[in-house]
Amino acid sequence: MGAVDLNADLGEGFGIWELGDDAAMLDVVSSANLACGFHAGNPARLAQVCAAAANRAVSIGAQVSYQDLSGFGRRFIDVEPDELTADIIYQIGALQALARAAGTSVRYVKPHGALYNSIVTHQEQARAVARAVHAVDPELPVLGMSGSAFFAEARELGLRTVAEVFADRAYRPDGRLVSRREPGAVLHDSAEIAERIISMVRTGRVIAIDGSSIAADVESICVHGDSPDAVQIAHAVRGRLVGEGIDVSAFV
Repeated sequence: MGAVDLNADLGEGFGIWELGDDAAMLDVVSSANLACGFHAGNPARLAQVCAAAANRAVSIGAQVSYQDLSGFGRRFIDVEPDELTADIIYQIGALQALARAAGTSVRYVKPHGALYNSIVTHQEQARAVARAVHAVDPELPVLGMSGSAFFAEARELGLRTVAEVFADRAYRPDGRLVSRREPGAVLHDSAEIAERIISMVRTGRVIAIDGSSIAADVESICVHGDSPDAVQIAHAVRGRLVGEGIDVSAFV
């Protein structure tokens, strides 16, 4: 593989509450998934992150979610499909305006948290999210999990799909992420994570939590920006990739 994208979830602070080091992460990643106000992020903060991303030529993606500030978007909500579609359109539009004011644009869409996990298998919600993206701009790629219902619905509408893997999360044997409620779900050793990513990129496979090997399409690599050691992990992953002759660059 000649090149791969490195993305992180950023802009997730709210008001006076800081979450993650957005400035430091923007010096490492090639794509930034920015919160849109439904699970985290407020307008003034997001405007600053958009400007910082523009200054560093980092691609901006809209990280859309359920309307769940108190739960950080990590709780499933049984929302009606039409309502979910409207919610996603609203979030993309809000971030688009802030990005344009900063001299850049929203270049892709990535679901967050419980919504991301739900639309791996939840057909109706997957269709609702795909329809929302298509309604806003059929040229917007979607970032997500390979083999998901979301990707199937997106492709049905002609949207470009970009498969990602998670540097700092454990996988189940079925290819889904281990729940954060379970031990070992989140990884912390930056050196081990970097080696794991190189293995994924080179082999197209990831070792699940039970030791089994599962297929993994690697077009983009996610490092969660809200982890205490996120910056160290991101530097380790990028350094290891570059050291192996793999260019780190945005997919769009």
